[in-house]
Amino acid sequence: MIIIRPIKMTDYDDLHRIAIESGHGFTSLPVNEEILRKRISHSEESFKTQVNQPGSQGYLFVMEDIETGQVVGTAGIEAAVGLDNAFYHYHLGKVVHSSRELNIHNTVETLALCNDYSGATEICTLFLQESHRKNSNGRFLSRCRFLFIAEHKERFSDCIIAEMRGVSDENGQSPFYSWLEEHFLSIEFTKADYLTGIGNKGFIAELMPKYPVYVNLLSKEAQKVINKVHDNTVPALRLLEAEGFSRRGYVDIFDAGPTVEAERSQIRAIRESNKYQVLIDDNCGEESNQKYIVCNTQVENFRATQVKLILRETANQVVITNKVAQALQVQKDDWVRLLPN
Repeated sequence: MIIIRPIKMTDYDDLHRIAIESGHGFTSLPVNEEILRKRISHSEESFKTQVNQPGSQGYLFVMEDIETGQVVGTAGIEAAVGLDNAFYHYHLGKVVHSSRELNIHNTVETLALCNDYSGATEICTLFLQESHRKNSNGRFLSRCRFLFIAEHKERFSDCIIAEMRGVSDENGQSPFYSWLEEHFLSIEFTKADYLTGIGNKGFIAELMPKYPVYVNLLSKEAQKVINKVHDNTVPALRLLEAEGFSRRGYVDIFDAGPTVEAERSQIRAIRESNKYQVLIDDNCGEESNQKYIVCNTQVENFRATQVKLILRETANQVVITNKVAQALQVQKDDWVRLLPN
């Protein structure tokens, strides 16, 4: 059985392996022992803390195959970005240059540095080991975060965003960043990406262009990748678009990958999830062909799995086996949240 649970310090080796496997551009998991251990420790503290409004909390979940004890994926939520460190984006805009006398009218795209998403909740750090990219596990790993948000709304903002990895080659080189490096930053993309991943963002304010950049002044290669995602990120983007996320013209400042956003209450998984009271019966499941994501209502001991279930809609009850109940750490008459998957 596959479950999703909060990360713990004993998962460090698995998280380090995942950080290596995730490759270039996965800035939220730099291959750095000190940073990874701090990330785990911060997550553990966030799950333990009583919260009335979103703050600096960061929640990191892992997907575990409980038959083998192996951690095979991660998913994260940052409760409110930009509170401790500036959270930068480029916003795509337009400037019109026209001359009535010469009958010339030109519309030019611009990129303006901004902090518009400060305070928003960010879903992040989604990675699934290749061996487990089957049985809807990727969809499960992505959507379970929305069930946690739905159950604990006070911990999160009304605006939910996700930064999508932009285009880069097999060596981690970004065409968009190559132009920035040549004209402004003078440091390699992988180093800049790493520095932002560990929270060192001061150089951005110091070196990035302060005024809007005219897109037509960029190299042709850089222009082509603006608002485009890495090939490996296309499935994750499609999952979020199916949930109601869309682009609003914001892109990453280094690789120009799109940031997508949605209003919390309008996210499909949040709207369509419902709570049911638990009944336990080891003979259940044979009558159902519908697979559900199901999670308990806890914070520190959050658990989620996906399984075929029998619902008693009129009684607002769900029937699960003892094995599923144990995995979810629930008992008879406890409440769980369900979402068709």
